[in-house]
Amino acid sequence: MAKIKDVMPECPMTLVIDILSGKWKLAIIWQLTHGIVRFNEFLRILKVSQKTLTLQLRELEKDGIIFRKVYPEIPPKVEYGLTELGESLRPVLDTMCRWGIEYKSIRAGAAKNNVGHEIMIGCAPKSNRAVA
Repeated sequence: MAKIKDVMPECPMTLVIDILSGKWKLAIIWQLTHGIVRFNEFLRILKVSQKTLTLQLRELEKDGIIFRKVYPEIPPKVEYGLTELGESLRPVLDTMCRWGIEYKSIRAGAAKNNVGHEIMIGCAPKSNRAVA
Protein backbone atom coordinates (compact mmCIF):
# COMPACT_ATOMS: atom_id res chain seq x y z
CA MET A 1 0.00 0.00 0.00
CA ALA A 2 1.41 3.41 -0.98
CA LYS A 3 1.98 6.00 1.70
CA ILE A 4 0.11 9.26 1.27
CA LYS A 5 3.44 11.13 0.92
CA ASP A 6 4.04 9.21 -2.33
CA VAL A 7 0.82 10.66 -3.77
CA MET A 8 1.13 14.29 -2.55
CA PRO A 9 4.78 14.77 -1.48
CA GLU A 10 4.75 18.59 -1.27
CA CYS A 11 1.78 19.00 1.07
CA PRO A 12 2.63 19.65 4.77
CA MET A 13 -0.63 18.01 5.85
CA THR A 14 0.45 14.90 3.99
CA LEU A 15 3.60 14.82 6.11
CA VAL A 16 1.58 15.15 9.33
CA ILE A 17 -0.82 12.42 8.29
CA ASP A 18 2.08 10.16 7.36
CA ILE A 19 3.84 10.69 10.72
CA LEU A 20 0.73 10.31 12.87
CA SER A 21 -1.10 7.63 10.92
CA GLY A 22 -1.20 4.32 12.70
CA LYS A 23 -3.93 2.98 14.92
CA TRP A 24 -2.04 3.57 18.17
CA LYS A 25 0.24 6.55 17.50
CA LEU A 26 -2.09 9.29 18.72
CA ALA A 27 -3.00 7.24 21.80
CA ILE A 28 0.70 6.73 22.55
CA ILE A 29 1.47 10.43 22.18
CA TRP A 30 -1.59 11.36 24.28
CA GLN A 31 -0.43 9.10 27.10
CA LEU A 32 3.04 10.64 26.94
CA THR A 33 1.66 14.19 27.29
CA HIS A 34 1.13 13.26 30.94
CA GLY A 35 4.64 11.96 31.58
CA ILE A 36 7.05 9.10 31.08
CA VAL A 37 5.48 5.70 30.34
CA ARG A 38 7.15 2.30 30.53
CA PHE A 39 6.67 -0.27 27.80
CA ASN A 40 4.59 -2.64 29.94
CA GLU A 41 2.37 0.25 31.06
CA PHE A 42 1.55 0.91 27.40
CA LEU A 43 0.64 -2.75 26.97
CA ARG A 44 -1.74 -2.60 29.94
CA ILE A 45 -3.26 0.79 29.14
CA LEU A 46 -3.72 0.38 25.39
CA LYS A 47 -4.41 -3.37 25.32
CA VAL A 48 -2.35 -3.70 22.16
CA SER A 49 -0.07 -6.54 21.07
CA GLN A 50 3.62 -6.28 21.91
CA LYS A 51 4.55 -6.48 18.23
CA THR A 52 2.18 -3.70 17.17
CA LEU A 53 3.21 -1.46 20.07
CA THR A 54 6.89 -1.98 19.29
CA LEU A 55 6.37 -1.05 15.63
CA GLN A 56 4.40 2.11 16.47
CA LEU A 57 6.95 3.19 19.11
CA ARG A 58 9.86 2.63 16.71
CA GLU A 59 8.20 4.72 14.01
CA LEU A 60 7.50 7.57 16.43
CA GLU A 61 11.08 7.40 17.70
CA LYS A 62 12.46 7.39 14.13
CA ASP A 63 10.35 10.47 13.35
CA GLY A 64 11.73 12.30 16.40
CA ILE A 65 8.39 12.49 18.23
CA ILE A 66 9.34 10.31 21.20
CA PHE A 67 12.53 9.19 22.91
CA ARG A 68 13.37 5.79 24.33
CA LYS A 69 15.51 5.34 27.43
CA VAL A 70 16.86 1.88 28.25
CA TYR A 71 18.19 1.16 31.72
CA PRO A 72 20.99 -1.43 31.96
CA GLU A 73 19.31 -3.81 34.35
CA ILE A 74 17.77 -7.26 34.36
CA PRO A 75 14.96 -7.47 33.43
CA PRO A 76 15.38 -4.55 31.02
CA LYS A 77 13.58 -1.35 31.94
CA VAL A 78 12.52 0.85 29.01
CA GLU A 79 10.83 4.22 29.34
CA TYR A 80 9.35 6.48 26.69
CA GLY A 81 8.75 10.21 26.69
CA LEU A 82 8.05 13.06 24.32
CA THR A 83 10.88 14.92 22.65
CA GLU A 84 10.69 18.69 22.28
CA LEU A 85 9.20 18.07 18.84
CA GLY A 86 6.67 15.68 20.37
CA GLU A 87 5.77 18.24 23.04
CA SER A 88 4.93 20.67 20.24
CA LEU A 89 1.97 18.39 19.42
CA ARG A 90 0.37 19.07 22.82
CA PRO A 91 -1.79 22.03 21.63
CA VAL A 92 -2.93 19.98 18.64
CA LEU A 93 -3.95 17.07 20.89
CA ASP A 94 -5.66 19.41 23.36
CA THR A 95 -7.67 20.87 20.48
CA MET A 96 -8.57 17.36 19.30
CA CYS A 97 -9.66 16.49 22.83
CA ARG A 98 -11.89 19.57 23.07
CA TRP A 99 -13.38 18.71 19.67
CA GLY A 100 -14.07 15.19 20.95
CA ILE A 101 -15.82 16.57 24.04
CA GLU A 102 -17.97 18.86 21.88
CA TYR A 103 -18.74 16.01 19.49
CA LYS A 104 -19.77 13.69 22.32
CA SER A 105 -21.91 16.44 23.82
CA ILE A 106 -23.70 17.02 20.53
CA ARG A 107 -24.17 13.30 20.01
CA ALA A 108 -25.28 12.84 23.63
CA GLY A 109 -27.87 15.56 23.14
CA ALA A 110 -29.19 13.76 20.09
CA ALA A 111 -29.15 10.44 21.94
CA LYS A 112 -30.80 11.99 25.02
CA ASN A 113 -33.59 13.37 22.89
CA ASN A 114 -34.11 9.96 21.29
CA VAL A 115 -33.28 7.55 24.12
CA GLY A 116 -33.44 9.55 27.34
CA HIS A 117 -29.94 8.97 28.78
CA GLU A 118 -26.72 10.97 28.94
CA ILE A 119 -23.22 9.93 27.85
CA MET A 120 -20.32 10.58 30.25
CA ILE A 121 -17.67 12.91 28.84
CA GLY A 122 -13.98 12.70 29.76
CA CYS A 123 -10.66 13.32 28.17
CA ALA A 124 -7.90 12.28 30.58
CA PRO A 125 -5.57 9.57 29.36
CA LYS A 126 -6.03 6.17 30.93
CA SER A 127 -3.62 5.26 33.66
CA ASN A 128 -2.86 2.19 35.68
CA ARG A 129 -0.35 4.16 37.72
CA ALA A 130 -0.90 4.60 41.44
CA VAL A 131 -1.42 8.19 42.54
CA ALA A 132 0.97 9.19 45.32
